[in-house]
Amino acid sequence: MGGSGGGYFKISDPAELSKKIRDSEEQTKNQQFETDVSAFISELLVKFNDRDVTSISDHLETIKKALEKEIEGSLDILFGGSVSKHTYVDGLSDIDALIILNKSELQGLSPIEVKDYFYERLKQRLTNTEIKQGKLAVTVKFKDAEIQLLPAIRADNSLKIADTSGKQWANIKPEKFATLLTSVNKELNNKVVPTIKLVKSVISTLPENRQLSGYHVESLAVEIFKLYDGERNTKAMLKHFFNQAQNLVLSPIKDRTGQSIHVDDYLGQENSLQRKIVSDAIGRIGRKFKNADGAQSLEQWQSILGGP
Repeated sequence: MGGSGGGYFKISDPAELSKKIRDSEEQTKNQQFETDVSAFISELLVKFNDRDVTSISDHLETIKKALEKEIEGSLDILFGGSVSKHTYVDGLSDIDALIILNKSELQGLSPIEVKDYFYERLKQRLTNTEIKQGKLAVTVKFKDAEIQLLPAIRADNSLKIADTSGKQWANIKPEKFATLLTSVNKELNNKVVPTIKLVKSVISTLPENRQLSGYHVESLAVEIFKLYDGERNTKAMLKHFFNQAQNLVLSPIKDRTGQSIHVDDYLGQENSLQRKIVSDAIGRIGRKFKNADGAQSLEQWQSILGGP
Protein backbone atom coordinates (compact mmCIF):
# COMPACT_ATOMS: atom_id res chain seq x y z
CA MET A 1 0.00 0.00 0.00
CA GLY A 2 1.01 3.48 -0.62
CA GLY A 3 1.86 5.79 2.19
CA SER A 4 4.03 8.67 3.26
CA GLY A 5 7.29 6.77 2.93
CA GLY A 6 7.13 4.73 6.09
CA GLY A 7 8.52 7.47 8.31
CA TYR A 8 6.89 9.61 10.93
CA PHE A 9 6.87 13.36 11.72
CA LYS A 10 8.77 14.26 14.90
CA ILE A 11 7.20 17.11 16.84
CA SER A 12 9.68 19.25 18.71
CA ASP A 13 9.39 19.70 22.44
CA PRO A 14 6.89 22.59 22.91
CA ALA A 15 8.97 24.08 25.74
CA GLU A 16 12.13 24.05 23.61
CA LEU A 17 10.28 25.61 20.68
CA SER A 18 8.89 28.36 22.91
CA LYS A 19 12.39 29.07 24.24
CA LYS A 20 13.78 29.37 20.71
CA ILE A 21 11.02 31.81 19.80
CA ARG A 22 11.64 33.88 22.93
CA ASP A 23 15.40 33.92 22.31
CA SER A 24 14.85 35.05 18.73
CA GLU A 25 12.49 37.81 19.84
CA GLU A 26 14.93 38.92 22.54
CA GLN A 27 17.80 39.05 20.07
CA THR A 28 15.71 41.14 17.69
CA LYS A 29 14.76 43.43 20.58
CA ASN A 30 18.43 43.79 21.61
CA GLN A 31 19.49 44.64 18.09
CA GLN A 32 16.74 47.24 17.76
CA PHE A 33 17.68 48.80 21.10
CA GLU A 34 21.36 49.04 20.12
CA THR A 35 20.40 50.53 16.75
CA ASP A 36 18.09 53.10 18.35
CA VAL A 37 20.68 54.22 20.93
CA SER A 38 23.41 54.44 18.29
CA ALA A 39 21.14 56.53 16.07
CA PHE A 40 20.38 58.91 18.93
CA ILE A 41 24.07 59.28 19.77
CA SER A 42 24.82 60.05 16.11
CA GLU A 43 22.14 62.74 16.05
CA LEU A 44 23.56 64.28 19.22
CA LEU A 45 27.08 64.36 17.81
CA VAL A 46 25.86 66.07 14.65
CA LYS A 47 24.47 68.86 16.84
CA PHE A 48 27.76 69.12 18.75
CA ASN A 49 29.70 69.34 15.50
CA ASP A 50 27.44 72.00 14.02
CA ARG A 51 29.46 74.93 15.33
CA ASP A 52 29.50 78.31 13.60
CA VAL A 53 33.20 78.53 12.73
CA THR A 54 32.73 81.70 10.70
CA SER A 55 31.21 83.52 13.64
CA ILE A 56 34.06 82.53 15.96
CA SER A 57 36.64 83.65 13.39
CA ASP A 58 34.89 87.02 13.06
CA HIS A 59 34.95 87.47 16.84
CA LEU A 60 38.66 86.69 17.01
CA GLU A 61 39.41 89.14 14.21
CA THR A 62 37.50 91.83 16.11
CA ILE A 63 39.54 91.06 19.24
CA LYS A 64 42.82 91.10 17.32
CA LYS A 65 42.13 94.50 15.73
CA ALA A 66 41.16 95.95 19.10
CA LEU A 67 44.40 94.75 20.74
CA GLU A 68 46.74 95.66 17.85
CA LYS A 69 45.51 99.20 17.35
CA GLU A 70 47.96 100.91 19.72
CA ILE A 71 51.03 98.65 19.59
CA GLU A 72 53.88 98.10 17.17
CA GLY A 73 54.45 94.66 15.76
CA SER A 74 51.66 92.13 15.40
CA LEU A 75 49.64 89.53 17.24
CA ASP A 76 48.90 85.97 16.15
CA ILE A 77 45.98 83.93 17.38
CA LEU A 78 46.36 80.21 17.99
CA PHE A 79 43.43 78.07 19.03
CA GLY A 80 44.07 76.10 22.17
CA GLY A 81 41.95 73.90 24.39
CA SER A 82 39.08 71.88 23.00
CA VAL A 83 38.96 73.69 19.65
CA SER A 84 42.48 72.67 18.70
CA LYS A 85 41.82 69.07 19.75
CA HIS A 86 38.39 68.91 18.06
CA THR A 87 36.69 68.03 21.36
CA TYR A 88 34.78 71.31 21.48
CA VAL A 89 31.09 71.11 22.34
CA ASP A 90 29.06 74.23 21.62
CA GLY A 91 27.83 75.71 24.88
CA LEU A 92 29.78 73.21 26.97
CA SER A 93 33.40 74.07 26.21
CA ASP A 94 35.37 77.27 26.46
CA ILE A 95 37.11 78.52 23.36
CA ASP A 96 40.73 79.08 24.37
CA ALA A 97 42.84 81.32 22.16
CA LEU A 98 46.53 82.01 22.69
CA ILE A 99 47.32 85.61 21.76
CA ILE A 100 50.95 85.40 20.63
CA LEU A 101 53.00 88.60 20.88
CA ASN A 102 55.28 89.05 17.87
CA LYS A 103 58.08 91.59 18.27
CA SER A 104 55.89 94.07 20.08
CA GLU A 105 56.69 96.16 23.14
CA LEU A 106 54.39 93.85 25.10
CA GLN A 107 57.00 91.07 25.03
CA GLY A 108 59.00 92.76 27.76
CA LEU A 109 56.08 92.82 30.17
CA SER A 110 55.05 90.26 32.75
CA PRO A 111 52.02 88.00 32.13
CA ILE A 112 49.97 90.08 34.58
CA GLU A 113 50.87 93.35 32.82
CA VAL A 114 49.98 91.90 29.40
CA LYS A 115 46.71 90.53 30.72
CA ASP A 116 45.87 93.92 32.24
CA TYR A 117 46.66 95.56 28.90
CA PHE A 118 44.34 93.16 27.07
CA TYR A 119 41.57 93.79 29.57
CA GLU A 120 41.78 97.59 29.45
CA ARG A 121 42.02 97.80 25.65
CA LEU A 122 39.12 95.43 25.09
CA LYS A 123 36.97 97.29 27.63
CA GLN A 124 37.67 100.50 25.71
CA ARG A 125 37.08 99.06 22.23
CA LEU A 126 34.27 96.58 22.82
CA THR A 127 32.03 98.73 24.98
CA ASN A 128 28.88 96.63 24.50
CA THR A 129 30.56 93.28 25.24
CA GLU A 130 30.97 91.59 28.63
CA ILE A 131 34.67 91.26 29.47
CA LYS A 132 36.06 89.59 32.60
CA GLN A 133 39.59 89.26 33.93
CA GLY A 134 40.70 86.07 35.65
CA LYS A 135 43.97 84.86 37.14
CA LEU A 136 45.49 83.78 33.82
CA ALA A 137 43.17 84.94 31.05
CA VAL A 138 40.75 87.57 29.85
CA THR A 139 37.31 86.26 28.89
CA VAL A 140 35.22 87.96 26.22
CA LYS A 141 31.58 86.92 26.23
CA PHE A 142 29.72 87.38 22.96
CA LYS A 143 26.07 86.43 22.47
CA ASP A 144 26.98 83.16 20.76
CA ALA A 145 30.37 82.32 22.28
CA GLU A 146 32.67 82.81 25.24
CA ILE A 147 36.34 83.20 24.34
CA GLN A 148 39.24 82.99 26.78
CA LEU A 149 42.34 84.92 25.74
CA LEU A 150 45.70 83.77 27.13
CA PRO A 151 48.73 85.99 26.46
CA ALA A 152 51.65 84.02 24.98
CA ILE A 153 55.13 84.72 23.66
CA ARG A 154 57.45 82.78 21.34
CA ALA A 155 60.90 81.97 22.67
CA ASP A 156 63.47 79.50 21.32
CA ASN A 157 60.98 77.68 19.11
CA SER A 158 58.58 77.22 22.02
CA LEU A 159 55.61 78.99 23.50
CA LYS A 160 55.36 80.57 26.91
CA ILE A 161 52.23 81.46 28.82
CA ALA A 162 51.66 82.47 32.42
CA ASP A 163 52.54 79.86 35.04
CA THR A 164 49.97 78.77 37.62
CA SER A 165 50.72 81.85 39.75
CA GLY A 166 50.00 84.11 36.79
CA LYS A 167 53.16 86.11 37.54
CA GLN A 168 55.91 84.43 35.47
CA TRP A 169 56.23 83.10 31.93
CA ALA A 170 56.45 79.29 31.65
CA ASN A 171 57.25 77.05 28.67
CA ILE A 172 54.41 74.93 27.36
CA LYS A 173 54.09 72.30 24.67
CA PRO A 174 50.40 72.33 23.73
CA GLU A 175 51.05 70.14 20.71
CA LYS A 176 52.44 67.31 22.87
CA PHE A 177 49.12 66.37 24.40
CA ALA A 178 47.18 67.07 21.20
CA THR A 179 49.47 64.69 19.31
CA LEU A 180 48.97 61.98 21.93
CA LEU A 181 45.20 62.37 21.88
CA THR A 182 45.20 62.25 18.08
CA SER A 183 47.22 59.03 18.15
CA VAL A 184 44.91 57.30 20.66
CA ASN A 185 41.86 58.49 18.71
CA LYS A 186 43.23 57.16 15.42
CA GLU A 187 44.10 53.80 16.99
CA LEU A 188 40.45 53.36 18.02
CA ASN A 189 38.87 54.22 14.67
CA ASN A 190 38.41 57.91 15.58
CA LYS A 191 35.92 57.06 18.32
CA VAL A 192 37.73 58.69 21.24
CA VAL A 193 37.01 62.31 20.28
CA PRO A 194 33.23 61.82 19.89
CA THR A 195 33.24 59.89 23.18
CA ILE A 196 34.91 62.88 24.86
CA LYS A 197 32.23 65.19 23.48
CA LEU A 198 29.50 63.00 24.93
CA VAL A 199 31.29 62.80 28.29
CA LYS A 200 31.48 66.60 28.43
CA SER A 201 27.78 66.81 27.64
CA VAL A 202 26.85 64.42 30.44
CA ILE A 203 29.17 65.98 33.01
CA SER A 204 27.85 69.48 32.25
CA THR A 205 24.51 68.45 33.80
CA LEU A 206 26.13 67.85 37.21
CA PRO A 207 26.30 70.49 39.96
CA GLU A 208 29.33 72.73 39.45
CA ASN A 209 31.33 71.22 42.34
CA ARG A 210 31.02 67.78 40.71
CA GLN A 211 32.10 68.76 37.21
CA LEU A 212 35.47 68.16 35.54
CA SER A 213 37.42 70.61 33.41
CA GLY A 214 37.53 69.94 29.68
CA TYR A 215 41.28 69.27 29.72
CA HIS A 216 40.83 66.87 32.65
CA VAL A 217 38.20 64.91 30.70
CA GLU A 218 40.53 64.71 27.70
CA SER A 219 43.45 63.56 29.87
CA LEU A 220 41.30 60.90 31.52
CA ALA A 221 40.20 59.69 28.09
CA VAL A 222 43.82 59.23 26.99
CA GLU A 223 44.60 57.21 30.12
CA ILE A 224 41.43 55.13 29.81
CA PHE A 225 41.64 54.33 26.10
CA LYS A 226 45.37 54.00 25.41
CA LEU A 227 45.16 50.25 26.16
CA TYR A 228 41.45 49.77 25.44
CA ASP A 229 40.53 46.49 23.74
CA GLY A 230 36.74 46.57 23.96
CA GLU A 231 34.09 47.30 21.36
CA ARG A 232 35.03 50.20 19.11
CA ASN A 233 31.76 52.06 19.15
CA THR A 234 30.85 55.24 20.98
CA LYS A 235 28.13 53.70 23.15
CA ALA A 236 30.42 51.01 24.59
CA MET A 237 33.31 53.46 25.01
CA LEU A 238 31.13 56.00 26.78
CA LYS A 239 30.11 53.39 29.38
CA HIS A 240 33.74 52.28 29.71
CA PHE A 241 34.88 55.85 30.35
CA PHE A 242 32.58 56.35 33.33
CA ASN A 243 33.35 52.92 34.75
CA GLN A 244 37.09 53.63 34.70
CA ALA A 245 37.03 57.35 35.50
CA GLN A 246 35.34 56.71 38.83
CA ASN A 247 38.64 55.40 40.22
CA LEU A 248 41.06 57.43 38.10
CA VAL A 249 39.79 60.80 39.34
CA LEU A 250 40.95 59.91 42.85
CA SER A 251 44.59 60.42 41.79
CA PRO A 252 46.24 63.44 40.09
CA ILE A 253 47.16 63.21 36.39
CA LYS A 254 50.42 64.76 35.18
CA ASP A 255 50.07 67.70 32.80
CA ARG A 256 51.86 66.73 29.58
CA THR A 257 51.83 70.31 28.20
CA GLY A 258 53.99 71.66 31.03
CA GLN A 259 51.51 74.41 31.90
CA SER A 260 51.13 73.01 35.42
CA ILE A 261 52.23 69.97 37.41
CA HIS A 262 48.84 68.23 37.18
CA VAL A 263 45.80 68.76 34.98
CA ASP A 264 43.49 68.38 37.97
CA ASP A 265 45.08 70.40 40.77
CA TYR A 266 41.68 72.00 41.30
CA LEU A 267 40.54 68.73 42.96
CA GLY A 268 43.29 68.77 45.56
CA GLN A 269 45.54 65.97 46.76
CA GLU A 270 45.08 62.26 46.09
CA ASN A 271 41.88 60.89 47.67
CA SER A 272 40.81 64.37 48.78
CA LEU A 273 37.21 64.94 49.79
CA GLN A 274 36.56 66.83 46.53
CA ARG A 275 37.95 63.93 44.49
CA LYS A 276 35.71 61.51 46.36
CA ILE A 277 32.67 63.71 45.70
CA VAL A 278 33.46 63.81 41.98
CA SER A 279 34.18 60.07 41.93
CA ASP A 280 30.80 59.34 43.47
CA ALA A 281 29.02 61.50 40.86
CA ILE A 282 30.85 59.75 38.01
CA GLY A 283 30.05 56.35 39.48
CA ARG A 284 26.36 57.23 39.63
CA ILE A 285 26.40 58.08 35.94
CA GLY A 286 28.08 54.77 35.14
CA ARG A 287 25.37 52.92 37.04
CA LYS A 288 22.67 54.85 35.18
CA PHE A 289 24.09 53.66 31.86
CA LYS A 290 24.20 50.08 33.17
CA ASN A 291 20.57 50.30 34.32
CA ALA A 292 19.48 51.80 31.01
CA ASP A 293 21.07 48.87 29.17
CA GLY A 294 19.54 46.39 31.58
CA ALA A 295 16.09 47.85 30.96
CA GLN A 296 16.86 48.27 27.24
CA SER A 297 15.45 51.75 27.59
CA LEU A 298 16.19 54.31 24.89
CA GLU A 299 14.36 56.87 27.01
CA GLN A 300 16.81 56.37 29.88
CA TRP A 301 19.77 56.82 27.55
CA GLN A 302 18.20 59.98 26.18
CA SER A 303 17.66 61.30 29.69
CA ILE A 304 21.29 60.71 30.68
CA LEU A 305 22.62 62.31 27.50
CA GLY A 306 20.29 65.27 27.67
CA GLY A 307 17.69 64.64 24.96
CA PRO A 308 15.65 64.38 22.93
